[in-house]
Amino acid sequence: MAPKTDNQLKKIGIASLADLVAPAGGAAWRKKRKDASDDKKSAKKKNRAAADMIAGAAPGPREPGLFLNREMTWLSFNYRVLNEAGDKRTPLLERIKFLAIAASNLDEFFMKRIGGLKQQIGAGVHDLSIDGRTPIQQIKECAEIIGDMRKQMHNLYLELIRDMEKRGIVIASYDKLSSGERETARAYYLKNIYPLVTPLAMDPAHPFPFISNLSLNLLVTLNYPDEPTVIMARIKVPVGGAVPRFLRVDESFRFVALEEVIANNLDLLFPDMEIASCELFRVTRNSNTEIDEEQAGDLMAMIETELRHRKFAPIVLMETEAGINPVHRGMLAAELGLDENTDVFETDVMIGMRDLFELASLVIPELHDSDHHPITNVKLQDNRNIFHIIRNNGPILLQHPYESFVTSVTRFIMEAGIDPKVQAIKMTLYRTSADTNIIEHLIKAARNGKQVAVVVELKARFDEAANIQWASRLEEVGIHVTYGVLGLKTHSKLVLVVRRDYNGLKRYAHIGTGNYHAGTARIYSDLGLLTADDEIGKDLTRLFNYLTTGCKPLQDYNKLLAAPKTMKKALLSKIEREISLHSRKMPGRIRLKTNALEDPDIVMALYRASQAGVKVELIVRDTCRLRPGIPGLSDNITVVSIVGRFLEHSRIYYFQNAGDEEYFIGSADLMSRNLESRVEVIVPVEGEEQRKDLKRIFDAQLKDKRAAWDMMPDGSYVQRRPEPGQRFESSQQTLIAAAEKRHHEANRLLKRKITTIARRAIT
Repeated sequence: MAPKTDNQLKKIGIASLADLVAPAGGAAWRKKRKDASDDKKSAKKKNRAAADMIAGAAPGPREPGLFLNREMTWLSFNYRVLNEAGDKRTPLLERIKFLAIAASNLDEFFMKRIGGLKQQIGAGVHDLSIDGRTPIQQIKECAEIIGDMRKQMHNLYLELIRDMEKRGIVIASYDKLSSGERETARAYYLKNIYPLVTPLAMDPAHPFPFISNLSLNLLVTLNYPDEPTVIMARIKVPVGGAVPRFLRVDESFRFVALEEVIANNLDLLFPDMEIASCELFRVTRNSNTEIDEEQAGDLMAMIETELRHRKFAPIVLMETEAGINPVHRGMLAAELGLDENTDVFETDVMIGMRDLFELASLVIPELHDSDHHPITNVKLQDNRNIFHIIRNNGPILLQHPYESFVTSVTRFIMEAGIDPKVQAIKMTLYRTSADTNIIEHLIKAARNGKQVAVVVELKARFDEAANIQWASRLEEVGIHVTYGVLGLKTHSKLVLVVRRDYNGLKRYAHIGTGNYHAGTARIYSDLGLLTADDEIGKDLTRLFNYLTTGCKPLQDYNKLLAAPKTMKKALLSKIEREISLHSRKMPGRIRLKTNALEDPDIVMALYRASQAGVKVELIVRDTCRLRPGIPGLSDNITVVSIVGRFLEHSRIYYFQNAGDEEYFIGSADLMSRNLESRVEVIVPVEGEEQRKDLKRIFDAQLKDKRAAWDMMPDGSYVQRRPEPGQRFESSQQTLIAAAEKRHHEANRLLKRKITTIARRAIT
């Protein structure tokens, strides 16, 4: 079919052919997004009609029109997060949490993505992204979308503030405080904040001070009475650690922002001086660092140096309160090296909305989701040695946060440390936390005479400093610490335990999709596999030898798919196999659940699968460069994004394989960096019971009517809505209920067993 003219396209609501194949961004995209939200069926019909018109002119291999832009699709994900903040079906303080998440995400986007694009521009890079955009074009289009996003955040903030006030939670401006509340705030400030505040003058004797990343700052102009000379000073608002952003001023939930308390008590810092103005501002710095590991004599020392450099990285954004003196705004922009027209943003609402996490954590049960307490996996409910359980019961699939991380993964590592038959523990560590206690268990294992080796990833973004501390602490007690393979980031989540069983040495393993971090395990949706499979154990032994020496194994792995050597090649091969096995009698089917789909080779392979008739069902949380639903190209592909109470973080890969089904879980997303520049692992799940569990996850999420969004060919998303009278339970709630059902059924069977034993004893 020949492509239609722009006039014909306009009849169905598409401005031009270019508008259809452009990434989701700009005013046209926002209009289509709104229209789609109003009427899902109409949106699908419109996109299919437009796709039909261009089917005859489908782009060739690797043409830009085949791919959506990475930055725009991520921003689209943040819109979906922001939507939860506006969804009145979500409890009020959970809505506040989602607004804080969206704000935090946007901060990170500027630090990582905008910072990276600006680095490219500064280096004179004009190369096109795979979707056909220069760095400058991407920044301009991102700016348009972010401008719209900020307006939505502004309006949502005001709406949520009003809703909180109705429930007795008030963020009062300082001038609305009673005299008693002001006295309370001033007294708290004098005792707890004032000693931490250091005003810095700005004049020829005091150069412009360093402004740290994401810090809140007050720019104060003042003078002595009867003296015309104006003095300028900067005050850093000491939020963080034990210092809250919001100070409670009475016994109820009535708060005032810390910066307002400081601004209205400047007489304590500047006695006998007149205050002309006090203006709030905040800066965001680039977080991208380039580390040449091959030139590093000491990788840890190099990372520490880079962290110091990052502190002084270029600023990419300044936010100021609305109405700031134009002269002051210009002075700040000039001192900070910013373009006042593009890099400075004014707002008349809260700067740094990520601090709303403080209010979201208020203990008011009726304003939160119902309590969720992870249950213990039914196979781990007895107190027998965990290695006996794994050996006798076979592989155990762990589903977090529906099932407890502490009573499964932490227990696995803890028991390894105290079991006298355990000889060695090997582990990868990407992110962890003090409350996880894994570090303590590893130290205890070493003190108990176990051979302990830990591969610590020093380059885990924003956790570099913490990981340096963990690595140093582990080394102090004699644990063998290495930092992985030169030039590769170790992102895999692995524990290997070697135990002397009754019949010789046996390997036990945990392979996961998420970090060994108890905090995130409560709010991230992840999977893990506990197994004593001999082949998997042998594979992990070779993999750990590779991680600790950098020497590639002589043979391929038997069961594991590991990046960067075999995983991508294997996944592409499995997609092509699905194409070759597809038939009317046995239609091919691929199901992939991942955080991001960005790798162009995987995208192209999935297009080929769709063209061959293979049904491709994708659950992609955020970035997705593939365009679904284009007839003749991707009409057999659907893309769903789940945004709900828990952050979707698990990766599941399914291939029907003509009935000989394959399931894999692991750490790798379908991004070029994961498949080519990281050490990643996915493991086959071969137990029938565990496969059924994975199928239930797919089925629940693909049927979700509450937290699911369907992706359109143009990159926009349409939120699913239940039909009138339908329940709108999310897939995550379904999985909570399923875990509780397993728990209750296991307890019922246990009680029956105990009763039977008791009756036999009596008779």
